[in-house]
Amino acid sequence: MFSLLTRQSAAALRMLVALTVLLGIGYPLSVWGVAHLPGLAHHAEGSVVTGPGGTPVGSSLIGIDPVAADPAADPYFHTRPSASAEDVLGPGDPSTSGGSNQGGFSEDLLASVEQRRTLIAQREGVRPDQVPADAVTASASGVDPGISPDYAALQVPRVARVTGLGEERVRELVAASTHGRPLGVLGAPAVDVTGLNLAVAAER
Repeated sequence: MFSLLTRQSAAALRMLVALTVLLGIGYPLSVWGVAHLPGLAHHAEGSVVTGPGGTPVGSSLIGIDPVAADPAADPYFHTRPSASAEDVLGPGDPSTSGGSNQGGFSEDLLASVEQRRTLIAQREGVRPDQVPADAVTASASGVDPGISPDYAALQVPRVARVTGLGEERVRELVAASTHGRPLGVLGAPAVDVTGLNLAVAAER
């Protein structure tokens, strides 16, 4: 009886050691190695975006709405609003991801949309009916890094005026920061707000 118990205990110990080495060391190392193959390392490390001097300034996967020191002279392109923001336009809290969970019949949601439409129309100097849908509706994550080309185009005149860059040059920067549909058919074209603001800042 004691001999059988010893053999079973030894077998269990060997299995524990083998699985610890295989699943606790070998598997994590293999996943890390695959993730750092050429072309994958940038994504595995968080898709970090760097500014002048190689300083990390954010991630291309997380949209953070910039805040102008002087709202009357706002030089930034803005992201979609976030449901986590205390103010109706933001900025949102990038550490908190999620939508509002409000449906299309929610009076609070409709009131927020109308308030955003009015404020953005005033900021951009356009009629409320010219403000695109993604400018007034929060994304599901609340940290969407991209905006529609229409929303970017709406902001071009203001950014050009405040920064002193010509509108044509700003439109070129918008085009350079616009990504097409994934695989050519999925989703919709989007403008990378973080990259676009960095490009605008580099031109000033």
